[in-house]
Amino acid sequence: MELRSLAAYRGKTVCAALSGGRDSVALLHSLLHAAPRWGISVRALTCEHGIRGEESLRDLSFCEELCRDWGVPLRVYRADVPARAKRARRGLEEEARLFRYACFARAVAEGWADVIATAHHRDDAAETVLFRLARGTSPAGMNVFPPRAGVIRPFLDVTRAEIDEYIAANALPYVEDGSNADVTYTRNALRRLVMPPLERAVPGAAEHLVKFAVLAAEDDAFLTALAEEKVAFCGEEACIPLFLPRPLFSRAVLCAVKKLGAERDYTAANAAEAARLQALQSGRRVCLPQGLEAFREGETLVIGKPVPPFAGEIAFSLGDFPEAALFAGEGRRAGALSFDVDALPSGCVIRTRREGDVFTPYRGKERTLKKFFSDRKIPARLGNRLPLVARGSVVLAVCGAEICDSIKVTSDTVRLGYLYTPLRMPAGTSHHGG
Repeated sequence: MELRSLAAYRGKTVCAALSGGRDSVALLHSLLHAAPRWGISVRALTCEHGIRGEESLRDLSFCEELCRDWGVPLRVYRADVPARAKRARRGLEEEARLFRYACFARAVAEGWADVIATAHHRDDAAETVLFRLARGTSPAGMNVFPPRAGVIRPFLDVTRAEIDEYIAANALPYVEDGSNADVTYTRNALRRLVMPPLERAVPGAAEHLVKFAVLAAEDDAFLTALAEEKVAFCGEEACIPLFLPRPLFSRAVLCAVKKLGAERDYTAANAAEAARLQALQSGRRVCLPQGLEAFREGETLVIGKPVPPFAGEIAFSLGDFPEAALFAGEGRRAGALSFDVDALPSGCVIRTRREGDVFTPYRGKERTLKKFFSDRKIPARLGNRLPLVARGSVVLAVCGAEICDSIKVTSDTVRLGYLYTPLRMPAGTSHHGG
């Protein structure tokens, strides 16, 4: 039984995640056997979940005795996983998994080990692939054991049958988890009721499932990289071309949603939901996870959290106005509008759009602000948030878009000012005033 190479961990401490079952016992034994070859130190940790009562305590006692007999330092972590699962409203299996990985991270952070080795093997990978396919995963879900900081899986090329042979050949003791026979657990049902008849019907099915998953994950990684290049982030918003091919569009949407804070597992159903956003009409919006919304603006899909417009008004002066997302000053910034500071009338304020606003754009004719937004193809969602410089109902500057003709920069300008807003503007809407 050949472990994956541990050459990268020469001189390091490798800690086996030990449950007392045959897989983890075989892992610990094989690490001890390989330690001189790879120049590693070996430790162990065990996680007592509080799920199986006396049986769980029996397993813990076995792990402690085994490590004493083999001279392996052991660290024990305990938790009441059923209570935690109830509080978090998660399934028992999921909560137990989260607890284990939290223990692994803690062991590394506290210096107990440089890396944690788990006993996941090829049959585990095949069962996970089958489970995710049956549940309706996207291709991204085929990467069943993605790299995880501080965790290695030396058994991923080893089958369950090879582990059983290793246990027998070395007469290794182990404990049998009684819950492994309970087929109400999804994993146990796949292992006991599905995979054996599948292997009999299609010899090599487990190996082929794993190979398929590797190829699917490679294809998905390539398409995802292409899709990520199509996503433009501006502040807390992401913009995606609406008419990308569906495989790229779906991945671009999921990429945007994840980077904007909605981390979760995504299935094929989620990808289909993302693809339906291509049919959105301009101005329409749909709700996404974690308070995000998707809007169609022309041929672009915008994803972000709705931001209420600045509701008040502030007396205009030169400086920063974070509450209005505006900078008005004498220092130029990329994308800023230039204007004649001394041409501004007294009594100007910074506010957002109101009914009855009128605007005379640079080298243009007076019109309603609403008509100006329509002419410039500035969507109402954005136009209602843009900071304005105004005096009464007369708008003198639409920050990020245009200044009024009356404050344009001329040859007589003495003081040059700049207006800048980080709000994303549609392409082609921003003009400098002189």
